[in-house]
Amino acid sequence: MTAGPRVLAFDGRPLDGGLYLGIDHWAQHLPVPVRAVIAAFSAYGLGLLAVLMLAAWWRARRTDSTAMARAVAAPLCVVVAFVADTLLKGLLQEPRPCQVLPAAPTLEACPGAGDWALPSNHTVIVFAGAAVLWLVDRRIGAAAALLAVAMGASRVVVGVHYPHDVLLGAVVGTAAGLGLGLLAARGRTLVARLGQGPLRWWITA
Repeated sequence: MTAGPRVLAFDGRPLDGGLYLGIDHWAQHLPVPVRAVIAAFSAYGLGLLAVLMLAAWWRARRTDSTAMARAVAAPLCVVVAFVADTLLKGLLQEPRPCQVLPAAPTLEACPGAGDWALPSNHTVIVFAGAAVLWLVDRRIGAAAALLAVAMGASRVVVGVHYPHDVLLGAVVGTAAGLGLGLLAARGRTLVARLGQGPLRWWITA
């Protein structure tokens, strides 16, 4: 007896599967060095977010305890956003487009079954970080926002996400980052106290 077709918890193909395939086709015709750069950025670009967080912490030393509280909390905000995103992925259970669509070999290896697509983890992480950094320092936040847009786009180009995975990831990440960043300001009193003790160099310039 032949098993029936597998029922998907969430099937993203009707939304923008055609757009995904068009982007995949375009990516396959990029020069090999360009494809390699995009793949490397998509895989390791999150490290740039860590650099921007360090820059925000350094700038916050010259501002006030509210900015420092947010700068110090930024990594934790990103972790919380990632956990929330992982739980949401488990509820939606959308298969990766490279698993269910006739795409060419993707620029990044297609994840295995059970590694869900919606929302995009990378996008949630970098948009959450950008939102918090925007509250700390506008210039650094703007740089992080550009990084977030580039990261989100790269996840589609390398073939592991639909465009809507990235869009939802941007919404979830931004909402989480802003909400948690605003909440982090409540730690300004503790930060101010730490700035008067042995940790003064780490808190104030």
